[in-house]
Formats: sequence, C-alpha cells, structure tokens
Amino acid sequence: MSSASSQEPFSAEAYFASQSPPANLADDLQRVKEFIAKHRDAGRRVVLITSGGTTVPLEMNVVRFLDNFSAGTRGATSAEYFLKAGYAVIFMHRQFSLQPFSRHYSHSTHPFLDFLEVHPSSAPDATIADTEVKVTQRVVPALLPILDAYKRTMSEGLLHMLTFVTVDDYLYLLRGVSKEMGVLGRNGMLYLAAAVSDFFLPRNKMSEHKIQSGKGSLIIEMDQVPKVLKPVVAEWAREGFVVSFKLETDAALLVPKAQAALERYGHQVVIGNDLQTRNRPTSTSTKRGEGFETAWLRIDPALTTPGAGAGGREVKEIEEDIVKELEGRHGRWIERG
Repeated sequence: MSSASSQEPFSAEAYFASQSPPANLADDLQRVKEFIAKHRDAGRRVVLITSGGTTVPLEMNVVRFLDNFSAGTRGATSAEYFLKAGYAVIFMHRQFSLQPFSRHYSHSTHPFLDFLEVHPSSAPDATIADTEVKVTQRVVPALLPILDAYKRTMSEGLLHMLTFVTVDDYLYLLRGVSKEMGVLGRNGMLYLAAAVSDFFLPRNKMSEHKIQSGKGSLIIEMDQVPKVLKPVVAEWAREGFVVSFKLETDAALLVPKAQAALERYGHQVVIGNDLQTRNRPTSTSTKRGEGFETAWLRIDPALTTPGAGAGGREVKEIEEDIVKELEGRHGRWIERG
C-alpha cells in the first residue's frame, strides 16, 4: 500500500481518470443546473459555498479513513450573510457538518432539546396526542429572526444543499458545479471555504477489505491531491468571481502565501487567517495590476464574547464583514465586465 516516491503528482485529468465519481453525481448536477437557471433568469447573483472537511478512505470497503477538524463553521455562517445580501446559495457541505440557520442550535453546547418544554394536558382522558411541546419563552427573541430567515429562504428557493464525504466526492462535485456556474458569467461567485485534504490514496493502491491490525505497524505513502484551483479559474468557471482560503499556523507567512496563490492561480481574492485567531482578524488579498492589495478585517474582541447572541453565540461574527467586503468587490467585478 505504498506509492513510489518518484511518482509525478497527479494532474486533475489523471485524478478524475483514476478515481470513481459518487453514485448520485448526475442527479445532483441536474438539480444544480435547474437551481442556477431559475436564478439566472431572475437576474440574481449565485454563490457556490464549499464547507467542511473531506475524508480520505484507506480501504475500498471503508472502515478507516483520515479526516480533519473542520466543522464547517465559516461556510455555514457565511451562507446566512450571503443570503441576507441577496444571493442565491449553493451550499456544498460535508455530510453532518454545520448548516446555515440550524448551526445556531446544533452544536453540542447548545442542543435544541434544551430549548423545548413539555406541556401535558390536564384532562383525565388525555393521550400523548394532547401533549404540547413548546419553545422555552426565554429563547424566542433569539430564535424568531433565525426561523423567519430560514422560512423565507426556503419558501423563495434561495438555498440548494449538496453533500459530500470523501475527497473524491468533493472534487467531482466541484468540477461539475463549477462548470454549471459558467452560465452565470460574472454573476457567479465561488467561495471555496472547505478544508480539502492535500493527500489521498489512489484506488489502485487501496486494500479492498479492512486492513488487518494483526500485521503490525501500518505504513501508507499517499499521493498529493491535484491543485484544482487552476482549472476552476481557467476552465470550469472562467468568468466567475473566485475566492479561496489560506490557513497558516505562522502568521508571518499568511500574506506572502496569499499573494503567491493569487499569482499562481489568477483568481480574484484570497482570504487568509491564522489558525489560532481564525475567528478574529482576517486578511483579504486581491491582485491589482502588477501588485497586490491587502485589507485587514478586524472586529472588536468585546463583540465576540460567546453567550450574548442567538444560541449563545457571539454578537458579532467576522463572516458578516467578510461577506460585506466580497459583495462590494464582486459588484465592482461585474461592472468592469
């Protein structure tokens, strides 16, 4: 189960030729096509948001896999602000990761069952059907605007949900949805916030069945996942406004690496954040002519104290300012087209 260290990195073409697509890919892309056509005809901007982490299976009949820590917080939070800004949203997320609206009450520290009350009937012949379940009154002020926004979003058909689990699922969906986004021209944005694995195990090097622990230590040499940002920009969604993310543990590397990514892939914006402060200061980098423009988005730490907002969350979320900044840049990008 090892690959030769001298092997060339997989190109995007070689990757898709060797890895299997998800079983429901065609159906998923048909529904995406219909969603995009509806909002294109309405003249509405559409954003594809990718969110959450990808798994890397180690066996074909999967028992073991590699994962990362992403819960999808940034993607789910950003989706709400894009919807508020008037975008239609394709939310392509890791199965069971955080989702817009429900994220406020889905975390283990804010389980929604804690906000419900049981009111049994006092009638002597009452049955379980006569029992009422109500929302605790103290959470209504925080819950009501979230519920109103969710109901309005769904009734207007502004949110389309897609799920992935493995890195294969993710890349096949990204390629397919990006191509469908092409009909939007500059009205389409790709907000690539998912935490995608950098390495994978090709199918021809995977064990068919569960790897047996009785064989002793396990050594697996993995191949590098191809960098698909280049074909996203140059082939799949040529006129789209493409936003990528750069996470670093060394803050000094953040801006140089963001600028290097813009130079290498030719897209519009890189959002950089340091691992330790990823929910606080955030930088956005854009290429301008022969140079780069870097802006820093910062919010008052006093506004990020957990507990005061809906579901016990912060009063202020950095994603609100990120989306506001991107909305303006996207508008200018459309005008220049």
